[in-house]
Amino acid sequence: MASHKTRFLAVAATAALLGVSACSGGGEPEDPNAKVLHRGNSAEPLSLDPHLGQGTWENNIIGDMFIGLFTENAAGEPIPGMASTWVVSEAGLRWEFDLIDAKWSDGTEVTAHDFVFSFRRLLNPDTQSQYASLIYPIKNAAGVNAGELPLEELGVTALGPKRLRIDLEYPAPYLPGLLTHYTAFPVPTHVVEEFGNKWIQPENIQVNGPYKLTQWRTNDFVHSVRNPSFYDNENVCLDEVYYYAIPDTNTAERQVREGRLDVNNDFPGRKMEFLHKELPGYVRVHPYLGTTYFSFNTTIKPFDDKRVRTALAMAIDRDHITQNVMKSGYISAYSLVPPGIGNYPEGAVAGWASLSFEERKVKAKELLEEAGFGPDNPLQFEYTHRSTSDNPVAAPGLQSDWNNIAPWVNVTIAQIETQILYSNLRTGDFTVSDGAWIADFNDASNFLYLMETRAGAMNYSKYSNPEYDQLMDAANREMDMAVRSNMMKRAEQMMLDDMPIIPMWNLVNKALVNPKVSGWEDNIVNIHRSRYLCIADD
Repeated sequence: MASHKTRFLAVAATAALLGVSACSGGGEPEDPNAKVLHRGNSAEPLSLDPHLGQGTWENNIIGDMFIGLFTENAAGEPIPGMASTWVVSEAGLRWEFDLIDAKWSDGTEVTAHDFVFSFRRLLNPDTQSQYASLIYPIKNAAGVNAGELPLEELGVTALGPKRLRIDLEYPAPYLPGLLTHYTAFPVPTHVVEEFGNKWIQPENIQVNGPYKLTQWRTNDFVHSVRNPSFYDNENVCLDEVYYYAIPDTNTAERQVREGRLDVNNDFPGRKMEFLHKELPGYVRVHPYLGTTYFSFNTTIKPFDDKRVRTALAMAIDRDHITQNVMKSGYISAYSLVPPGIGNYPEGAVAGWASLSFEERKVKAKELLEEAGFGPDNPLQFEYTHRSTSDNPVAAPGLQSDWNNIAPWVNVTIAQIETQILYSNLRTGDFTVSDGAWIADFNDASNFLYLMETRAGAMNYSKYSNPEYDQLMDAANREMDMAVRSNMMKRAEQMMLDDMPIIPMWNLVNKALVNPKVSGWEDNIVNIHRSRYLCIADD
């Protein structure tokens, strides 16, 4: 346990602390000449604290307010942020960074001590960060997060006000990409220590990024304005950004057509042809490092039985759902790691993927019968799905595929608000549920770590296979990239043979972008920071 008391109080920084009663519509800029962007943003944030964020809709806002050691360019590629230069030890286990001269929005210097404070705060068990396991490559991070080691043992050290050292458990050549993730962002030590978990409120918050939070109307919008203290402010075009929580894509695309939104980060796939005609130049579709997959709660019966899990995975007609139901350009998936990811040229695949759908249905029924199900012991369960994007459209087809395995299979479906569904996944309050993973950095390990026992709350299915864990640990320590790739492939194949999850489809990013908006570059990680965008006058 930690050797001294800390003041890292961040557990309850939620929208309820920040919001006022919801109202319809957006705000108006005080300056009529201000360049203002209105962005549709899928879902209501639960927190804008970098250490408590949990979804892409929060990342879209948090990443506009804070900058880590590395950040993204307009193409979504890692570039230096707070780091000006760095050196890496020969073994790849020690990184030393020199920091740029940057200030928080109140004029206070951003220092290496802010990073030490922030990484310790992230990994402090009291913070209860759901994403803490993402940075377990840092030395002693897992032990600190488990409360087994004091915070001071974490491998992050300030060597001076502008020099930072990070020691790793194993070489991580992907570290620059990893450090673009919001969990690795610094928070203002002086503000968090003064205000505790209220530091993120608009009247208290200080940021080191291009935009600063000024207003949050719960279930309506978040409003940020330009931060003049940002180190690259001279190259920022937009003066204000509004982010609207609009989970229904039909509502969002209608607001784009009405001119109420300049950008929305999704649209109904079934309307793609219509939108091409209705909104010439707006539709943006591009490959994406993301996979939709369904998780089984393997801690409860009958989903502790591999035969049941495999049968249900085999019985889904992915091609029909992706091509004829959603019509969004998604690609049927038979693996967790999506195609196109770096340093992983040939991934694993479910062993039954080469069978025809009819052959799979027959085999699925046989597996369920082997597991003891039949007329006298029907298989009944509830499938829950997110309320956003094309997930509600796909659900009835999935239900039909499962119920058609045999008369004694009865699956019900339930739609749940996206934020609540992910909370249920993390706490294990589900039977079978959909979900998706979007790459935090371009490396297969970012997907495969989800199935490691140590991934904790992010391992929704609670899959635990010591052999898988050992193989992934060995892959993490392997310096030869070809050998490492082969080890990860073996691990993924092992997991797919156990089928604790059902890979469903590889995502594409779908967005509606007003042609007046410049600087939007389609990219494989689907990150579009507002600092690179501009909007032409009418």
